[in-house]
Amino acid sequence: MLGHVPERNQSASLRRALAVLEHVREHPGVSLTQLADAVGLSKSTVLRLSAPLVEARLLERDRETGAYRLGHGTLSLGQSYLATLDLRSVAAEESHRLMTEVRETVHLVLHDPPHVVYIDKVENAASVRMASRIGSRSPLHCTGVGKAILAWLPEETVAGLTLEPRTKHTITEAERLRADLAHVRRRGYAVDDRENEPEVRCVAAPIFNHDDAVTAAISVSGLTSRITAARVRELGPLVAGAAARISRKLGSRER
Repeated sequence: MLGHVPERNQSASLRRALAVLEHVREHPGVSLTQLADAVGLSKSTVLRLSAPLVEARLLERDRETGAYRLGHGTLSLGQSYLATLDLRSVAAEESHRLMTEVRETVHLVLHDPPHVVYIDKVENAASVRMASRIGSRSPLHCTGVGKAILAWLPEETVAGLTLEPRTKHTITEAERLRADLAHVRRRGYAVDDRENEPEVRCVAAPIFNHDDAVTAAISVSGLTSRITAARVRELGPLVAGAAARISRKLGSRER
């Protein structure tokens, strides 16, 4: 009869097995010798640790070459994880952190062609309240969040838009909009400079899903008296950083 295996030894074995799995994820087709060298274990130990992973179909080993790759069981795990993802929940921590850092209203939107729909809003009690409402929709071409999404969509999407003016600052010429979107791609964030609401500026960045497709955006909005042109340049990297962290939580490698 086997004796009791100390919990500490079980934890150590689990950590080593996870290291094996992680290395195969990053280096598909790795040989047993290469794998053992990479994780700092003997080949016999790697064989022992990988056996239950192969049984669980988290790892597969080529019958001819002996090379390791991820098994299709990892796909099932990934699909199960993605099925439980809720953008509002995933982004909540970053949205609140961003609001606390910049002391302005933070919006989270989803792309709902040909609009964006607001799904969350985190307000700073000390600032003027924005008119936006959760569930409301806005055009793509004149909002920071919309342009942050548009910049990573196919050209035909831009070509199919009706560029109606919302304020005297709204971009209504297709070529000017394309130039603005190219600028968004270069710097990583979009700016709505009083284009959707008079006296309101918005700085936004795209959020990518596990397929590295842009599906959402996060923004900081406020009155032009608070969000000056100079402050826009300060806010841009902060908003882009929050968007990148949310994207990574959604499984994207784009940002």
